[in-house]
Amino acid sequence: MKIAVFSTQPYDRQFLDAANAAEGHELHYFDMALGLESIALAAGFEAVCIFVNDVADANVLEALRAGGTGLVALRCTGFNNVDLAAASRLGIKVVRVVDYSPYSVAEHAVALLLALNRKTHRAYNRTRDSNFSLDGLMGFDFHGKTAAVVGTGKIGRVFARIMLGFGCEVIGYDPFRSAEFEALGARYAPPGEIGANADIVSLHCPLTAENHHIVNAGTLARMKRGALLVNTSRGGLLDTDAAVQALKSGHLGGLALDVYEQEGDLFFRDLSSTIVTDDVFQRLISFSNVIVTGHQAFFTREAIGTISETTLRSVSEFARKAPLSNEIRLA
Repeated sequence: MKIAVFSTQPYDRQFLDAANAAEGHELHYFDMALGLESIALAAGFEAVCIFVNDVADANVLEALRAGGTGLVALRCTGFNNVDLAAASRLGIKVVRVVDYSPYSVAEHAVALLLALNRKTHRAYNRTRDSNFSLDGLMGFDFHGKTAAVVGTGKIGRVFARIMLGFGCEVIGYDPFRSAEFEALGARYAPPGEIGANADIVSLHCPLTAENHHIVNAGTLARMKRGALLVNTSRGGLLDTDAAVQALKSGHLGGLALDVYEQEGDLFFRDLSSTIVTDDVFQRLISFSNVIVTGHQAFFTREAIGTISETTLRSVSEFARKAPLSNEIRLA
């Protein structure tokens, strides 16, 4: 089957080519993201393979259908960038990678958290300038603190297990409770208790219309003063303007992000020789108690390998007209 692969990076080619040895599809790689400006590239392809910042709204999907595309294969877990109602109406199937490596994202969240708390990023820059002063680098012990997990799916549960290993009390929030989460020794708590008691809050939920800006000015104001916030899920979970204000006031103790609501114009490209004109982002990274990485939490050999294999297996199922194991259906 002919597949147009958008938003291609060198590692995508490497891992998809390796996985394709067992599947035998015809892969065509495009560096640019899928959108109305690039839709002509997909003409004649039976399937398109897209990533987190590609656009598959109603207009794009209509153009894909007109060009002969019947399958959109997401090489990621989240699907907030696809208009599922439009896809269903047009008869386009949508598949995703339901499960790759929950350890990759959870471990990156903990890495960000440790660096944020112990000011490792600041210490690294100081020592390179032969400045070995410890002033301003004090953190706190995780042991005995309360860590809140918002979203207790596979990634959230791995994060919870790690934080329990540090000796934290772990509390969680999720509209769909998990017995596995509670079996770890963690417990569920109402949002009010999370805000009042959590020293650490980590977001591990998919982005939906219902939880867009789940962390906003109101929730930030109710958070424990000095708490640390980590987001490795989707940028739209956090109202960035509100976070900037909470950082300015000193109420939010620190912020670590691997995702950003407007990241589509920034991430997965080298902008070091240009001027980044996103004023909110520039303001955000000006704070010494903010760490931002460029959507790399998923980026391990194990995760990329599984993502590539799962994506191409889904395309093979579609080609055989077999049931789609990883199909996304409207609720």
